[in-house]
Amino acid sequence: MDQQERLDYLVEQFKEESARYGDLETPADVNGKKRLLRSLMNVRMPRQLPPEVLQVQDDYLQERSRENGIVRLSDIPTIASEGSRRAFGNVLSLWQGDITRLAVDAIVNAANSQMLGCFVPMHNCIDNCIHTYAGVQLRAECDRQMNLLRAKHGRNYEQPTAVPMLTDGYNLPAKKVIHIVGPIVQGGLTAALEKDLADCYTNTLDMCLENGLRSVAFCCISTGVFSFPGRRAAEIAVQAVTDWLTAHPDGMERVVFNVFGDRSKEYYEHELY
Repeated sequence: MDQQERLDYLVEQFKEESARYGDLETPADVNGKKRLLRSLMNVRMPRQLPPEVLQVQDDYLQERSRENGIVRLSDIPTIASEGSRRAFGNVLSLWQGDITRLAVDAIVNAANSQMLGCFVPMHNCIDNCIHTYAGVQLRAECDRQMNLLRAKHGRNYEQPTAVPMLTDGYNLPAKKVIHIVGPIVQGGLTAALEKDLADCYTNTLDMCLENGLRSVAFCCISTGVFSFPGRRAAEIAVQAVTDWLTAHPDGMERVVFNVFGDRSKEYYEHELY
């Protein structure tokens, strides 16, 4: 199959297994089909796919990664190479773009406490993007891990803030995904919320160290729908990572601060350069 044939096949397979959306009309154009496929993946509950369908999904998503352009560490300069004199400048990087393109040991996903990804069709949050392009296996693995935790802690268990969960990356260029629930700012910013955010970075790096992961790309945790102020979040993120590297000077080969918007980039540039 070529990529067009894979897309057509997957749209029909995902529609066929859906009692609710099986009668949806398939768009005639490629972009419409891509949107429909992503939407069907977004709303799909965790369960197995037939092996032959899963293989086509994997082939489709891996080709999508190649088309979109895989970004390797060698493509991302350190801040030291760009003139920064900040401590650990040979380890730290700032990169703007789509985190699902990064071929690093681990990327960080800003998850919710259910840990199953975003179910809103075509939502542009990082949780949605990562689950879409990793494939349906990622939601299934998160579900397995959460079921084990519910068996241990009770059926109403939700993942606490700043407690990371490690999964495979599946069809992403990254080897692993570290899912973490950031603090939610509902009123004013407090010292407790700031500590929770710092703990997200510290605990993620601890998990990397424990699992032999030498490169990690952090998203801007909690700064989206969780409403943590972006400038303060950048200050906390850079300080927490610097503090961790001070305690573990050989702990990481590279730590990438991944930003998407221009304003977030400016916040991190102010901290790093």
